[in-house]
Formats: sequence, C-alpha cells, structure tokens
Amino acid sequence: MKYEWRKNEKELYLPKEKPELVQVPKQKFFMIQGEGNPNHEDFSERVRALYSMAYSVRMMPKNGFTPDGYYEYTVYPLEGLWDLSEKGRTLDKLDKEELLYTIMIRQPDFVDENVFQKAYGIAYNKKKYPLLREVTFGEIQDGLCVQMLHKGSYDDEPESFEQMIHFIKENELERTTLVHREIYLSNVNKTEPEKLKTALRYMVKKIE
Repeated sequence: MKYEWRKNEKELYLPKEKPELVQVPKQKFFMIQGEGNPNHEDFSERVRALYSMAYSVRMMPKNGFTPDGYYEYTVYPLEGLWDLSEKGRTLDKLDKEELLYTIMIRQPDFVDENVFQKAYGIAYNKKKYPLLREVTFGEIQDGLCVQMLHKGSYDDEPESFEQMIHFIKENELERTTLVHREIYLSNVNKTEPEKLKTALRYMVKKIE
C-alpha cells in the first residue's frame, strides 16, 4: 500500500486557513541553496535538480537497487526556507533580487547517505544537470511552529503573515528566526494564481 503524505500527515501538510500551533519533528531532506528572484531561470534549474534526485529515489527498485526499508510512497512537495540579504532587510519594500533561499524535498526515513549517493548517480546518468552537484542531504527539525494555509498568489502572502504575527503576539510566543518556511501544495505551472495553496510556517518558542 502506497504511503500518501496528504492522508498520513495532514497536520503538517494540510493546515487550516487560520494560524495554528504545530510540533514539527526531525525530517530528512534533499536541499539546494540559491539567491535572487525565484521567477528567474536559475530557480527553475534548482527545482529541476531537486526533483531529479527525489524521483531517482522513488524509482530505485526499477533501476536495480532497493534500499533497506524501502516502501512505495508519493514524492513529498517542494518546500522552501526564505530569508533576505542584509541589504534586503534595510529596504522598505521587498526586493526579490535580495532573497536568499534553500529549497528542498523531504525524503522517507529509509533514505541515508548511501541512498543519497545512489540517487545522485542515477540522476546524473539520466540528466546531467550541472546543479546536481549542489544538492545536499541532511536533517532539519523545525520544532514548535505557527502555520496556516495561504490560498492565492505568492505576492499576497503578507496578508497571511500578518494573521500569523497577530496569533504569535496573542499567544505569548516569539519567532526564533526571521527565516520562514513555505510548502507548495499546488503545481504552479497548472494552477491559476488565485487558486494556489501554500502552507506557511514560522518557527516559534514560548516567551518565558
């Protein structure tokens, strides 16, 4: 039976359209860093490299290698950690050229360094994307977070962030970092901007 993250991990990936608290455990990711406007081709190339790696793991049994503990699953959605350069933080308005990001795709628990290296070999032999060499493997634990579902254009996210900030103040919380996470639940190439679904997440702690 195929493991479906949409069914088995609704709390983490299908939040409500209002802020809520969630505890996020340690998770494994394939990651790649970048900077600048995500509408540029460089961002798309990094996304392609990530998906090439992710599907190399998913299809490994058909390529003659079955990792220990492997099970059928649906590939996890693209996620991103977003920050601004020092210059970007001083500006009154968002300049997308000053964005710093790490985009990533979560991996099942059976993935380890050996599986990561195997995936690189499979991906590189299939499509020799130059950016594959920049993909890394590691674990991240967000811990206590405030998250909500944002419906609509990415440019309208500040409206949802305002709700989250209000929730944080009301519940005697504070952000532990200015970096925020976005989880992309829609295919941006096949979905109208007003129908896009994105999970937004701030990492927080209780004020002592």
